[in-house]
Amino acid sequence: MPGWASDPLSLTAVAGLLGAIVGSFLNVVILRLPRMLEARWRRDACEFLQLPDDQAAPRLTLAHPASHCPHCGAPIRAWHNIPILSWLLLRGRAACCGARISAQYPLVEALSAVLAAACAWHFGYGWALAGSLVFSWMLLALAVIDLNTQLLPDDLTLPLLWLGLLGATAGVFSTPTAAIVGAAAGYLSLWTVASLFRLLRGREGMAPGDFKLLAAIGAWLGWHALPEVILLSSLVGAVVGSLLMVLRRQDRSQPIPFGPYLAGAGWLAMLWGDSLREAYLRSAGLGG
Repeated sequence: MPGWASDPLSLTAVAGLLGAIVGSFLNVVILRLPRMLEARWRRDACEFLQLPDDQAAPRLTLAHPASHCPHCGAPIRAWHNIPILSWLLLRGRAACCGARISAQYPLVEALSAVLAAACAWHFGYGWALAGSLVFSWMLLALAVIDLNTQLLPDDLTLPLLWLGLLGATAGVFSTPTAAIVGAAAGYLSLWTVASLFRLLRGREGMAPGDFKLLAAIGAWLGWHALPEVILLSSLVGAVVGSLLMVLRRQDRSQPIPFGPYLAGAGWLAMLWGDSLREAYLRSAGLGG
């Protein structure tokens, strides 16, 4: 074990720094993955309908093209791409053309750093920390993508699900049995609610991406974590949705993304699930 890993403060600082760097990459994923999926769906549709595809359009990947200004297309220099710091020094504007840079970039980097530091402080050095970092960063990317596009891509939810099941074989957060049951119960619980809603109201109330995200959370944390995840996400979602409608910022017919609430509740359950469960049982008069 490295010397810094045995000191909680040093480990937390290193994890926070790593989190900020990873957060910069998460911004790329958040921005490009939905566009890559849209291009893939368009190509598939053209192939199925036997229509000509626009071959002149460059293929977008997470690595290509290199980072560039979304306004003028100028390449972003390395010293203008330092997580959080560059945005602050540039006062939120592009160095090449002066266009405003979205605050989402430093916010994602800062949140990624905070999540990583909290995991390091809570778990300490070991496999649990490694697993918690992967879990946290993938949940963060999914939450922001869902906020921006109301999509929870299979390219993230399904790998998160399989990684949770693989981690359970090593006993990182759960046992294999609890993880398998958690994945199945997570998916089927929301699928059942959505099916009943569609049957009663005649329209969709929840997207399949939400089923897969809760299945992934169940795979990571086990079936016993699902009640508090569902309860927390539903309560926060209901409160936020009601506030948005009261403030007239959200039309009643406009769907509200549920993924961020599931992701936030899953992360809280990973760190403090046992404490939350005990507090709930005591408040319900069921505790010892």
